[in-house]
Amino acid sequence: MDNAVALVQAYLHVNGYFTVAEYPIIEASGRGSYRMVTDIDILAFRFPGAGRLIPDKRGGEALYAPDPALHCPHDQADMLVGEVKEGRAKLNHGATNPAVLRTVLARFGCCPAHDVSQLVHQLINKGAVTAPSGHRIRLVAFGSGSGSGGKERHYEVIDLGHILHFLQEHLHQHRDVMRHAQFKDPALGFLMTLEKLLGGEQ
Repeated sequence: MDNAVALVQAYLHVNGYFTVAEYPIIEASGRGSYRMVTDIDILAFRFPGAGRLIPDKRGGEALYAPDPALHCPHDQADMLVGEVKEGRAKLNHGATNPAVLRTVLARFGCCPAHDVSQLVHQLINKGAVTAPSGHRIRLVAFGSGSGSGGKERHYEVIDLGHILHFLQEHLHQHRDVMRHAQFKDPALGFLMTLEKLLGGEQ
């Protein structure tokens, strides 16, 4: 997995999203043959009110709120279709290709087949849409800087530098809890190793 994609996936996990990284889009090219036309760097889904609950022995609980930069809706499920760039944040053609987006929405069963084309059209033109089921679908570019497109940009941008800072602060703030976890996520595992080394933990 690409390092930048791994970083974004770790960030979304911490903020309560289930993710699929580098999802391939396959196209029939005729005579029984197929080809991969693109992949979507990150697909993510978060249930409303999701948070990391840490119970203690005295019956108390701590719930971590999501990063405000994600603009998570409080009362809606949230689906992100994301592109990840180490350079300037922007969406590739594939992420705004109606056929690709129809494939993604149909694959994840987020809306009835007869609604998909209209939802895709609104998603491309507005950057966000609410499905008949009530959940929100958004286009997001993760990268550096303010992205591209100016006023014509129809998607959200989240800076990779902000993501790195958020994860470092999160791990440092909750170090007493996190140091007991065994991280299988490579990005979180690496950042937690750095936190332990910088903190002088043996």
